[in-house]
Amino acid sequence: MSERVIVAGAGPVGLMLAVELGLAGADAVVLERRDRPNERSRGMVINAAVVELLDQRGVMDELRPHGLEFPQAHFAQLWLGPTRLREKHAYAFAIPHSRIEAELAAKARDLGVDIRYDAEIVALDQGANGVTVKTRSGESFEGAYLVGCDGTDSTVRGLAGIGFPGDDLPFRGILGDVPVEPGDPLFTLLGAHENEGGLFAVGPVDPHTLRVMAGEFGVEAVPNDTPVTYAELRESFERLSGAELTGGEARWLSRWNAPTRHAERYRSGRVLLAGDAAHVHFPLGGQALSTGIEDAVNLGWKLGADVLGRAPDGLLDTYHDERHPVGARACLTTRAQVALLHPLSAVSPLRQVLTELIAYDDVNEHFVKMVGGLDIRYDYPYDAGDHPLLGRRLPQVTVGETPIVRLLETGRGLFLEFAADTGRTGEAAAWSGRVDTVTAPATAEIDAAALLLRPDGRVAWATRAPSGADGLATALRTWFGEPGQS
Repeated sequence: MSERVIVAGAGPVGLMLAVELGLAGADAVVLERRDRPNERSRGMVINAAVVELLDQRGVMDELRPHGLEFPQAHFAQLWLGPTRLREKHAYAFAIPHSRIEAELAAKARDLGVDIRYDAEIVALDQGANGVTVKTRSGESFEGAYLVGCDGTDSTVRGLAGIGFPGDDLPFRGILGDVPVEPGDPLFTLLGAHENEGGLFAVGPVDPHTLRVMAGEFGVEAVPNDTPVTYAELRESFERLSGAELTGGEARWLSRWNAPTRHAERYRSGRVLLAGDAAHVHFPLGGQALSTGIEDAVNLGWKLGADVLGRAPDGLLDTYHDERHPVGARACLTTRAQVALLHPLSAVSPLRQVLTELIAYDDVNEHFVKMVGGLDIRYDYPYDAGDHPLLGRRLPQVTVGETPIVRLLETGRGLFLEFAADTGRTGEAAAWSGRVDTVTAPATAEIDAAALLLRPDGRVAWATRAPSGADGLATALRTWFGEPGQS
């Protein structure tokens, strides 16, 4: 059976996974049902976690000229202060998700990944040693694994027989890109707003186009693939905002609904799920994309190690163990935000009290990290001690003169020591085929004398002790296998 990994879906999550597999040196093909890349997208903003994960792979360098950083975040449209965090983290970034897809696709191709459009998977045959999929055109692909990154209505999830329990909130959302002239009254409504009927927002796409969004609670949802008209957008927006859309037509229209569903498991044999195929919830704060992108970053290096025959026992099982609770948490926290938005008259007192609490730095930090995907911490299958960095990503820090994200661009593990001649670098060097070692001057921004990072940037081992390496070999074996392997 082929050692290839088949990825279903060329959205941001599928393409991020393709990049991770390419960095690992694995053979991968992406099969996308659409006949071409997205030219437009519903998403226009990425949160802090997505910025940091893309920066970790050098992709943000290509994206920054095409977008705008802004230090804002919200919980149920109660505005937070990311600039008040004690640690240094990225801020949200405004950029169309279609631009992110284009950059990820280019990087994946540079790494040797094959991306096929007009390749809709319609059949799956799974055996003990691999999978075979068939596309609508009749073409077959063999692989060691299949990963469904094919969205809420995932064909892969259905073919694998993985349940997707949850519910659908009575809600109808529409958005459109509306051409405007200078001085159009819509400019007075820039930003996000809420009222008893639902949510509406207006934001810039370019100097002559505004993105108009309207979402109404308590109304029957319409399937996303049902055609939407400009008249439908205009009527919904006017009901919510009281303002008239004066333009004659929209350049682009789309629907969005409000299901909350979570896959029963993220793996069934040689089929795995990531992104919206695994979890879907109300689109607030960019949590859907950040949860999906980190699914891909968590899974990619583990899957690459597995197909290349260098994964320690149980490595791939840690994908479900680590990410399934994160998906459940995202569903929970977005449900909590919806509960604070409707019915607005009933929850208004609670919103006022929460606004008072957010003035406290600790409360603000809790919510900023929650909605920004910065509060995730993994538990490990070994005694790693009690260092507060364990299971977390590092803040945005510079090691010596090098930003930490630059040291992670290769997709390899990283052993980092802030002292010389302790013997720990020599121990880590036994894993030099998979782990880079760096010695650097100590920094007050990292409360550790030495630490080990996995390829996804998560701290796997850390110590404040000036010497000694208790537990380091266990951590190295857990994530990278036996020493001396390439």
